[in-house]
Amino acid sequence: MNSVTKQYGAFGRLYHGLTTINFVGRKKVWFTLSAIVIVLGLGSLSVRGFNLGIDFKGGSSFEVLAPHTSVADMTNAVTKAGLVNPTVTKLGKDTYQVTADLNGLSAAKQGSVTNTVVAAMAKVAGVNPTQVSTSTIGPSWGSGVTNKALQALIVFFIAVGIYISFRFEFKMAVAAFAAMLHDLLVVVGIYSLLNFQITPDTVIAVLTILGYSLYDTVVVFDRVRDNSSGILNTGDVSYGDMVNLSMNQTLARSINTSLVAILPVLSVLVVGAYILGATTLKTYGLALFVGLLSGAYSSIFIASPLLAVMKEREPRFRDLKAKVALREKRNLSAASVAKESFNSEAASVGAPLSASAQRGVIAARARKQKRR
Repeated sequence: MNSVTKQYGAFGRLYHGLTTINFVGRKKVWFTLSAIVIVLGLGSLSVRGFNLGIDFKGGSSFEVLAPHTSVADMTNAVTKAGLVNPTVTKLGKDTYQVTADLNGLSAAKQGSVTNTVVAAMAKVAGVNPTQVSTSTIGPSWGSGVTNKALQALIVFFIAVGIYISFRFEFKMAVAAFAAMLHDLLVVVGIYSLLNFQITPDTVIAVLTILGYSLYDTVVVFDRVRDNSSGILNTGDVSYGDMVNLSMNQTLARSINTSLVAILPVLSVLVVGAYILGATTLKTYGLALFVGLLSGAYSSIFIASPLLAVMKEREPRFRDLKAKVALREKRNLSAASVAKESFNSEAASVGAPLSASAQRGVIAARARKQKRR
């Protein structure tokens, strides 16, 4: 190992863009891991479906201020009162909300069950039944909410496809779209597997994480585009190796961006929902947390490797890959060119180079080797 890289530990090499992780070469591992999670989720979805909240499937909602009870006590009371599979949520500090689907019952039966539930909740809370508020959402309204959510997702995907196609190129748009679809499937699959309830908050969170996933992917694609007009034009580095170099150069930024987004969400989820009992934050925070993890993964391990696969099917880059493979006997792989060029130049000046300087050194080194 060169003396320049010896002075850095693992985190130092990461920060200075000196890592040489073969993201594209291990694409089968990343794709397989994602496929397993998605297949399990889709399998659960086909068998169990979603645990839809009242806003989507319709039903009845009951609320009461009960400072001296618990979710377990309230659940036990309303279950004995006749509710099947009720969802009990603590809103804020002392307010409890109970939701259940009564749409399958006759009007008379709904009224009877509602009165019994109101009386049970009032007894547990120690208040008058008139202090228990009730509301009903019909299945047609819930169906309308579902359709609006699907329309929002479709419009978002179309807008993203158009944006990236104009800013970068069509295949980058396809790779970014695939990464976002990956995140969506992972989130809905985990929600189905773990039977988490889906609410309008969940939909908002999903749209938020798709935007985050797009941002992180665009950061990597910006570097790929810069390197495409630089080192790739020397003819001594394959498209896949150039993508690897770009990802290693932006890896520290991707990790930092992910941590900055995930840590606050994790604190809201753990402190707010589980410690302080604000369970309204649970569905929103949970979707954000799962989605941000998936988005960080997909921007690094899905989008860019997939882009490399698609680009290297083009005749130009397929021939370039074969040409570079012949040079590997002379140790001119992208990793060695990047690493040796950067280290030799850094050693001569005694300090790390900027990203633009790195690319210039790499290109010069590649041209020198080509003339040999």
